[in-house]
Amino acid sequence: MRPFVENLPFLSIFLAIVAGIVCASLRRGITAYRLTLSAAMVAAIMNAAVLAYTYLGHLSFTYTMGRFVAPYGNAIKCGPLQGLLSTVFCVVLAMSLVGGRRDLFHDILPEKQRFYFVMVNLLTASLLALTYTNDVFTGYVFIEICTIASCALVMAKDNGPNLIATIRYLFMSLLGSGLFLIGLALLNSITGYLLMPSLAEAVAELAATGRYHLTLTVSIGLIVGGLGIKSAMFPFHLWLPDAHGGATTASSAMLSGLVLKGYIVLLLTMIGRVFSLDLMVELGVMNVILAFGLLGMIFGSLGAMRERHIKRMLAYSSVAQIGYIFMGVGLGTLAGVTASCFHILVHACCKPLLFACAGRLSAVSGHHKSLRNLRGSAYRDVTAGLGFTVGALSMIGIPLFGGFVSKLYFASASLPTNKTALTLLTIALSTVLNALYYVPALLAIWVRPPAEEEKALLADVTPEELTFDRSFTTAAVVLMAGIFVLGIFYHPVLNVIEAGLRLL
Repeated sequence: MRPFVENLPFLSIFLAIVAGIVCASLRRGITAYRLTLSAAMVAAIMNAAVLAYTYLGHLSFTYTMGRFVAPYGNAIKCGPLQGLLSTVFCVVLAMSLVGGRRDLFHDILPEKQRFYFVMVNLLTASLLALTYTNDVFTGYVFIEICTIASCALVMAKDNGPNLIATIRYLFMSLLGSGLFLIGLALLNSITGYLLMPSLAEAVAELAATGRYHLTLTVSIGLIVGGLGIKSAMFPFHLWLPDAHGGATTASSAMLSGLVLKGYIVLLLTMIGRVFSLDLMVELGVMNVILAFGLLGMIFGSLGAMRERHIKRMLAYSSVAQIGYIFMGVGLGTLAGVTASCFHILVHACCKPLLFACAGRLSAVSGHHKSLRNLRGSAYRDVTAGLGFTVGALSMIGIPLFGGFVSKLYFASASLPTNKTALTLLTIALSTVLNALYYVPALLAIWVRPPAEEEKALLADVTPEELTFDRSFTTAAVVLMAGIFVLGIFYHPVLNVIEAGLRLL
């Protein structure tokens, strides 16, 4: 008889969908907020149980809903890596909502708030499904659901610039989805399968015999390109600064910290279960991924250096960090993929923390977004100042923070390859560039402006905004703790990732 814990991945997805349906029927936004937060935390507990079950038991399992094969039924496969990612995603999503609570209810009209949380729950369900899915058709369906939910989160702050940003986001997302679907159709036409295990056998046979070599290469390229576009891989990132810069704090945190990672996780799953690293290297796809990753690390940082709008700066920083993840994958080794998975966790903690702190620092500075107008803001909310400092230092790669461990393992993963010099040089250059925009931002928030200038700035700040924000403080402390855990107690996390990749 199947242990009950093996039902939990499906139940966590179902819980998020049901919570979304219930939110649509609620009258008050605050009630929908509490329900959404509760559902995310319950889902986190469920997935933590799955993580413990798979890791301690050294196993993975497949759960087929409806007992029908795809496309009539949906298959879920879960191991330690999926359990870890799903748990972190649920916790980070909950903390993004908690950290941006005050801005959320300030920026979104009361009559639209419940629908906002409907979309958050759909986003949760899609992220979990993208992590757990074992058939590519389900993956495509939830890619589209994730796209719709993400666009709604950007557009929730009802103004002209946000509408334009949403249209740009939607256009690029549809381009990525279209390429993915075409690649999927080509792959299905030469294999006849949608389930990943069956696809893997068929792809291996085609690769061994040399049949449909060109079609196979094109389909893999389209799938990788489509998911790369959706995850803001350079040079398809131009929608990101506008979308993140104008969205409410919670939306920016979820989009940067989670949504971009969901597509990358699906890509990693397909590489591990369908295509294999060896085949990707043989076809030359990994070299292309590596090139785009390295370029993203540099040009994303250069874009951040030019920005004075704090949230747009953080958005460009995300482009650079996504570049790190693709760089690790592009190395074409298990060590590189391990480093990329670890960096997914680091970035999932750092970027929501940075966006939440940026939103809070802006709120205590009259809702100004320019770094010049945020001078001295860290003293008006010390927790926000400390949180922004921790997130920034982690992204730069300072020891004791998660980002340092990521860069260390990226460098280590490059050593056995023939791309060592190029990779190490790019990591070093990117680290310097990271410091060149994060350090001025830290100086801006910690150095007080002249008294007269600060007085004029505080004239736009209401007493309510200067009061202690318990929700934000809770979220900031939790995310900071996560960064320190990843920076100090990283060996157990890496062990889980390595075990999960072996069982992928």
